[in-house]
Amino acid sequence: MTSHDGATPSIVWFRRDLRLADQAALATAASKGPVIAVYVLDDELARHHRMGGASRWWLHHSLASLDASLKKFGSRLILRRGSCHEHLAAICRETGADTVHALHHYEPWWRNAERAVAKTLKLVLHDGNYLAPAGTVLTGGGAPYKIFTPFWNALRERMPPVSPLPAPERLDPPAIWPASDALADWDLLPTRPDWAAGFREAWTPGEAGALARLDDFVDRAARYNECRNLPSVEGTSRLSPHLHFGEISPAMIWPRVATAGGSVDVFLSELGWRDYAQNVIVQFPDYGTRNARDAYDRLQWRDDRPGLQAWQQGRTGYPIVDAGMRELWHTGWMHNRVRMIAASFLVKHLLIDWREGERWFWDTLVDADYGSNAVNWQWTAGTGVDSNMFVRIMAPLTQSPKFDAAGYIRRWVPELAHLPDDKLHDPAIPPRGYPAKIVAHAAARARALAAHDQMKLS
Repeated sequence: MTSHDGATPSIVWFRRDLRLADQAALATAASKGPVIAVYVLDDELARHHRMGGASRWWLHHSLASLDASLKKFGSRLILRRGSCHEHLAAICRETGADTVHALHHYEPWWRNAERAVAKTLKLVLHDGNYLAPAGTVLTGGGAPYKIFTPFWNALRERMPPVSPLPAPERLDPPAIWPASDALADWDLLPTRPDWAAGFREAWTPGEAGALARLDDFVDRAARYNECRNLPSVEGTSRLSPHLHFGEISPAMIWPRVATAGGSVDVFLSELGWRDYAQNVIVQFPDYGTRNARDAYDRLQWRDDRPGLQAWQQGRTGYPIVDAGMRELWHTGWMHNRVRMIAASFLVKHLLIDWREGERWFWDTLVDADYGSNAVNWQWTAGTGVDSNMFVRIMAPLTQSPKFDAAGYIRRWVPELAHLPDDKLHDPAIPPRGYPAKIVAHAAARARALAAHDQMKLS
């Protein structure tokens, strides 16, 4: 085993890559000498996309898990709060470190931060958070793809991904450890009130939790397409928050599930959709705040604060929508099919700007990802470069029985739990404590189509 006595330390700048295995920045730094692992909480960097409450809860536990893993190697995680480039530069001065290693990130604020760091420090960026580096899957003419299907076809040709790297065998400490904040002092966890009880029941953040979640999914991967749309069945992988925080890489997931057979290719395409979302935000950095289709700038969205609040609280009178919104509030997550139904309801039944939904999901989802969140909302709203047509309006009262959501509704809307299935999805007379529909489906559909027609005429 090579000795690194007297070698110059390197910084590993952790962000959304909070793992030891298949972490190219960490592996490279460890091979060269002492390692200083650093996480900087820079709330000013992302401005209106600073991490929401659910993400901050997850981050606290993920950082604690990473620090515990590093300590097994005699290392530790250095925490700083403030400007990324200022703190990284300060740590270099304090320790004599001459290089910062990090994984590529594609959110606009992280790309800005990388440029700022590279102006004064030697920054070495590595790949590893996606199946392929964003911006490298190109058309025959050398242009980035805008539409998912041809993007996925091209990406699929490059699969399987590069084999994942093992965790380092050793992490040499630096001669001088820089000062670190205490994680508890960051106040990432809710206290008054503590609304995270459901989060603690549902999730185990950290690398070990991610691997356990993958182990659980492997045996179900072959039936992914048959089960993923059934809210009452554990059909999805629930790996999304672990992937977002980089506690596991897609290259680690791919070989475990790719040979499962059955409908696992549908799951693999969902990993591809995650890559596609990064490809989109590289082309359109403001995708989370601006319509990709300019015509929709003329759509007359409604300023409906009571409607928005009813949607946020799961009090719309549409059981499948309300179940999803309550699951989101309780656990920080929502079933994939129900996300589409709830998003469509906000945009088309209530005719509320998709950006209101994007902001709410950003604050309440533990897997709130800038690329995926923006791409999915613009797909639903019909405003995206690749999107569903606005005039295709989901009917929640039809979707609910179609995807056998009765058990799901009973769990999250207990006011309706006593109703038989034929009444549960659309109670004609709402039982005590449950609201009447805030808008009738037919009237909402007609209003949305009229707004779309008016947009085309303006």
